[in-house]
Amino acid sequence: MLDAIGWFFTQMWVALQSTLWAITHPSAWLDWSEPTAIVRFVYYGASVEFFFAVFNTVLLLTLIGLWRPGFMWGGVRTLEWIGNTVGRVAAWAGLIMVLQQIVIVFVQRIFAVSQISIGLGTAVTFDVSWWGEGLKLYNAMLVALCVSYTFIQGGHVRVDIFYASLSFRWKRIVDMIGAVIFMMPMMLLIWHYAWFFMWRHLILPAPSASDSFERLEMRARVLRWNVETTGFAPQGFSAYFLFKILLVMFAALVFLQAVAVIWRAISELRAGPESADRYLDRDTTGDTAEDLEHQIHSGAT
Repeated sequence: MLDAIGWFFTQMWVALQSTLWAITHPSAWLDWSEPTAIVRFVYYGASVEFFFAVFNTVLLLTLIGLWRPGFMWGGVRTLEWIGNTVGRVAAWAGLIMVLQQIVIVFVQRIFAVSQISIGLGTAVTFDVSWWGEGLKLYNAMLVALCVSYTFIQGGHVRVDIFYASLSFRWKRIVDMIGAVIFMMPMMLLIWHYAWFFMWRHLILPAPSASDSFERLEMRARVLRWNVETTGFAPQGFSAYFLFKILLVMFAALVFLQAVAVIWRAISELRAGPESADRYLDRDTTGDTAEDLEHQIHSGAT
């Protein structure tokens, strides 16, 4: 037990040193003209050191927020703004998906052609099946990039049999426990495997989550970019690497939302029941009594 505790605090200290080194030596991991820098970025992007660097940052910001309540409220508003902004922009993928599907139906069933060309001057031409399979990307964008937005808007399905009957204080405690026990560990697990899953479809030799840094550094001498452009069908969608990038973005957005949930719960517990949903930016139509109440409450806070 003591060994585990010692290891934990040792890793925190090592991560602090690594973070300071990364900040003062950005070219060592951002100069992608150098293969070793790419390898270093790939390895440390899902390493123990990176986890403790994130842990140290969140812990430090939380401690500052406990000291300065306004700082924590600012963090809540910033993280929820990120989730809302990304979600609101990504939501337009739903409209694009519908319009593209309509075009595909017209082209196939009415004009009976097998290709669609788009462009001014130089046209970009793909088979209809390419555009059809591309609809999966828009669907993936809605799921991966709108998940935090939906959480903020209160749109996720919840089992409120017990939660609804809890007091204001216990609801915030349950929110914090849920974020720490369920949201964060799951997103860390997804990030760890999604990170290497993404890079395996971007570079060669393909990295693995089990590779040591020394092994990756040794293979950096033959490293080259190899962005995945092969579809499942001969004329099908050929940019499946974008799905891997979306998976990483999904994990990052939900992890940030978990931090926002914890900070909001702490802030509301400290400020009292009258602070419930303070600064919460939810979309409303303005037509219902509930919408009007929400607008009045938001304006008052």
